[in-house]
Amino acid sequence: MTLTLRPATVDDLMAVGALHRRSRVAAYSSFLPAEALADPSAEAMGRYWVERFGWERDDHRMTLAERDGRLVGFSYLGPDDEGDPATGLLNAIHLDPDERGRGTGRELMVDALDAMRSRGWSRAVLWVLAQNLDARRFYERGGWTPEGTRRDEHFGPIVVPQVRYARPL
Repeated sequence: MTLTLRPATVDDLMAVGALHRRSRVAAYSSFLPAEALADPSAEAMGRYWVERFGWERDDHRMTLAERDGRLVGFSYLGPDDEGDPATGLLNAIHLDPDERGRGTGRELMVDALDAMRSRGWSRAVLWVLAQNLDARRFYERGGWTPEGTRRDEHFGPIVVPQVRYARPL
């Protein structure tokens, strides 16, 4: 079974939205209530990515992971959301639930870090849900450390804290 990474195109984004939805539900259902994960639908997530990619395609990068031609994950990166020109932001790594534990997330992370270095950034940051202990362990194994900065993210009717992680490039 061959894993390949490639840049996303506009034609991929509806499938990315469906994968993003599956990934969120699987990853967050152990600590978020069902009503927080009820929306958005897979189609709405796809439309979100079409719109976002349209705004950000010039300074952001989406990479798809495919196993034997089937979409199984993606990463998304761009400039730091706080405006530091030396810092890149890893906006997302999401995997199809069946792909977890197969090394795909690690491949996407290594690829994203290489892309950030090639853009001249010397530091990388990301936000992760504070309660998402699996993701936090994944990032910590990859050399990321919490900075102590927090913010809130809305998931349906609830607000969930996020923690900012950083690592040198």
